[in-house]
Amino acid sequence: MHTSTTDRVEDKLITGMQLARTVLGLVAAVWLVAAYPLSGDGEKFLLGKLLELAFSCGILAVGSILGITVFLVASTPDRRRDFAGRLRGPISAALMLAAGPLCIWMSVKALKGDLIDGEDLKDIFSTVTGPGIICTVLAFLVLAIGWLAALAVLLGSSVYTLLATYACVFTCFLARDVHPLLPALISPLLVWSLFAFQMFNGPDVAAPPEVLYTFMLGGPLSVTALSVWEVRRLRIRHGITLRAALGH
Repeated sequence: MHTSTTDRVEDKLITGMQLARTVLGLVAAVWLVAAYPLSGDGEKFLLGKLLELAFSCGILAVGSILGITVFLVASTPDRRRDFAGRLRGPISAALMLAAGPLCIWMSVKALKGDLIDGEDLKDIFSTVTGPGIICTVLAFLVLAIGWLAALAVLLGSSVYTLLATYACVFTCFLARDVHPLLPALISPLLVWSLFAFQMFNGPDVAAPPEVLYTFMLGGPLSVTALSVWEVRRLRIRHGITLRAALGH
């Protein structure tokens, strides 16, 4: 175990348990999809999963902001300054996530010709080469290269956004950088919100009710149990409690 401050810990068992639960959840999800037919077509399933990931990210963003805000407001002035100095991680995670959709938006605008079009390029090159075939060819070449570059950026930023979103969900927007208790307190909010979302959105597969609801409840219950265990381990093993965290 490495500690940088009295309430900053790196517990390999906690990290390992979180990773194991995530892997088991993914394996169970893959098995469920493989064992039973989809309730809709593949496109609907994929869009549903993307929407679910976006919903998870939004819930965690709100939960992280609320959790960090509570820590800042409820803590003593000394602890408040300490927590404020640890916000670099969550802010960096949020900015890195926002960079993906921004690149997607810019590349789509470029592909649609909303940023610059052929006539604009011809006007620019005509000031150098004069009107004629040369400026037209140059405008076409630049437009073609720009279109290919924008397409590459769109594909790359789409993959980046998916990976960044999953990383932000898995790390709770690096809320642990502020205090190790925050992920354990925020995670149950996410999983039970997802459970409500899935209940409202309907099942992805045509599985028997006992299998379907066991699977749907397995995630929230396991994450909640893991969070309770994590809070207990932080208290017993590392002496970290909510009251001490706030400086009271």
